[in-house]
Amino acid sequence: MTNPKRILLVGFMGSGKSSVGKELAPLLGWRFYDFDQVVEERVGDTVSTIFRTRGEEYFRGVESDVAEDLLAETSAVLATGGGWVAQPGSWEIVPDNTMSVWLRVSSGVAIQRASREGPLRPLLEGEGAEGRVDALFQIRRASYARAQHSLDSERYDPHELAEKILELIDRKRDQAMKE
Repeated sequence: MTNPKRILLVGFMGSGKSSVGKELAPLLGWRFYDFDQVVEERVGDTVSTIFRTRGEEYFRGVESDVAEDLLAETSAVLATGGGWVAQPGSWEIVPDNTMSVWLRVSSGVAIQRASREGPLRPLLEGEGAEGRVDALFQIRRASYARAQHSLDSERYDPHELAEKILELIDRKRDQAMKE
């Protein structure tokens, strides 16, 4: 793939998907969409409230609809929810002309970052949050690893990560021109 039609950012909560997407989209002259934000707009409530009042199954259904709609977009940077890639069939609906990038983060750093962000994340509510987060992180790791590329989001800030993704695109173009 020399010229991706969209870039899909995947990773655990707190990995920087939204921050990197907001940096990357303007550099490409593309639009940015955050799955969780679009879910909130459609439902009219926060992700945390949706989980608490309607349950995860309802949330995942709306998230799945959002994913289908956004993956049809072109010239778009998409930040998935942390659990979307682990849902059955998620990777199968990603079009071939999509560049996918896993923003890697350890579960400990993910908890620190997510705790500093605004509204409480559903995973962090209640006792035993650290154990739940670590277990879920281990379960989802294989799903994140299906991405074409991975970058260390602990080593680089969002702008640097956006620049690294641009370098990946340029490298792919250069390789294609040599072939």
